[in-house]
Amino acid sequence: MDTFFLSHGTPTLSIDDTMPAQHFFRSWLPAAVAGAQPPRAILIVSGHWETATPTVNVVRGNNDTIHDFEGYGFPKSMFQLEYPAPGAPDVAKKAKELLEQAGFGPVKEDHGRGLDHGAWVPLMFMYPEANVPVCQLSLQTGRDGAYHYDLGRALAPLRDDGVLILGSGNATHNLSCMAPVAEGTPVPQWAAEFDGWLQEALLAGGRHDDVKQYEEKAPHGKMAHPSPDHFLPLHVALGAAGEGAKAELIHHSWYNATLSHASYRFTTTTKNN
Repeated sequence: MDTFFLSHGTPTLSIDDTMPAQHFFRSWLPAAVAGAQPPRAILIVSGHWETATPTVNVVRGNNDTIHDFEGYGFPKSMFQLEYPAPGAPDVAKKAKELLEQAGFGPVKEDHGRGLDHGAWVPLMFMYPEANVPVCQLSLQTGRDGAYHYDLGRALAPLRDDGVLILGSGNATHNLSCMAPVAEGTPVPQWAAEFDGWLQEALLAGGRHDDVKQYEEKAPHGKMAHPSPDHFLPLHVALGAAGEGAKAELIHHSWYNATLSHASYRFTTTTKNN
C-alpha cells in the first residue's frame, strides 16, 4: 500500500466545513485516494504523541477519543465528538516486533491510550464509519528526521499485510505566528519558501536526504517548525515507502496564511519491490 503524510491542521478542522482540508479528507473514500477498498488496519504516527522511546498503543476493544485541546477556548461541541474506531492490537504487536528487530527497542506498549486529535480528526472524515482498526505509534522529538525515516523503513512490511501507514502533522507549523487574518492575506515569505522547498525536494528532486536534514537544508526550517513534532511524521511515512519512493502532492491549502495543509502520497518505485 502507498503511505501518506497528512497535514491535519488545527482541531477546528473537525467542525469547520469551510476549510478546504476538511473537504479533502471527506473525499478520501469517494475518490479512492488509498484504494477502492478500506485497509485492513491503520497505523498512524501523530505529532501529538511524544515519548522517550517508541511506544505503541495496544487497545483491545474500541479506542478512546482524546480531546487533547483543553484550555484553548475551543467550542464545547468539539469535546462531544467521538471516534470509537476499534484498536488494532495485532498490528501494534507486529510493529513492535519489526522495530525491535531493526534495533529500535525496547518498544513499550500503552494499553490505555486512545487516539489523539492528530489521528481522529482526519480519520473521522476519511473513514467516517469508524470501522477500520487503528493503532498509534509515538514520536521521539529528541531524535532527528533520519531516525524517523529509518523507523518508517522498519515498518514497511506492514504494508504488504494491508496496513495503511499514515503520518499526521503539518507541512508548516509555527503556532506563535498563527493569528486570525483576513481572507486573501498573502502567505508570509518564510512559510511560502519552506513549503515550496518541500514540494520541490519531494516532487522534483526526490531529495530524501535533504528532507531528513531540513533544519540545515531548507529555507526558514526552524521558523517553519520551531519544534519538529509536526514534521517528523512525514519522515516516518516517507521511510515506510522505501528508498527512492515517488511523492505526489494530493492536497494543498493554507489556514490563516501560515499553516500549510500540504499532504503527500508516497509510492514505492518498482526497483524497490
